[in-house]
Amino acid sequence: MARRPLIATLTSAALLAPALTQAQVTLKPDGQWRYLLSAGANFSSGNNDAATLNLAAEGARQTSMDKWTWDAKADRARSNGVDTVERYGLRTQYNRDFSIDWFGFGSGELMRDRLANISGRYSLATGVGRHIWSDASGFFDISGGLGYSYDRYITPTVIADELRGAYGRLELVLSEESSHKLTDTTSFRQKFSVFPDLRDSGKFRAVLDLGLTVAMTQRVNLTAGLNHRYDSDPGTNLKKADTMFVTGVSMRFD
Repeated sequence: MARRPLIATLTSAALLAPALTQAQVTLKPDGQWRYLLSAGANFSSGNNDAATLNLAAEGARQTSMDKWTWDAKADRARSNGVDTVERYGLRTQYNRDFSIDWFGFGSGELMRDRLANISGRYSLATGVGRHIWSDASGFFDISGGLGYSYDRYITPTVIADELRGAYGRLELVLSEESSHKLTDTTSFRQKFSVFPDLRDSGKFRAVLDLGLTVAMTQRVNLTAGLNHRYDSDPGTNLKKADTMFVTGVSMRFD
């Protein structure tokens, strides 16, 4: 039963994809590093005092045989003096082709989410993937492998039926990712990953990212972003799903 709300949420998010997005750094197989910086903010006062700030940075280097990407994010929000979002993340992935269709990958991620009671999540993964298609308009990849995640909690909580201050586990890593150039000025990307817990059968995490970028000039883009995270066992008194929608402006450094 727990999977039905997740599937419904992901289906709704996919239908909204043309309007909910995140910028993507330029990918060209020339061995050069390229970067993208994004920022979004919203402030209000009066009956409701609220403020949000979202910062992100990406880098990518691609050749005919490999691709190395990284991204960092910082999201803060307050409403009437109460923190509603405080999340920071850093992740990287390296892909290496060993045939026209197949590649190997290694990835790492650091994440802190105070309101989700996560002092730090440290994840490593490796595996293989397949290029379903790739051309000048984008790509579509699927991948699978094994990973290890270790969570440290701000306040000890009940995880896997025990009170814990930290929790480590082996996970399956199942992902699909695509990028699409819709027009000369508009591009869309998405990535969906599922992490079944191999230590506690039946438990899993899932992450969905959607992205659409509209270029205003060669460097400046209008962006929006949707991130949906699901954890079947987040701990005591915490919701299983978190969703964030962000709009902003990005600048390319190609």
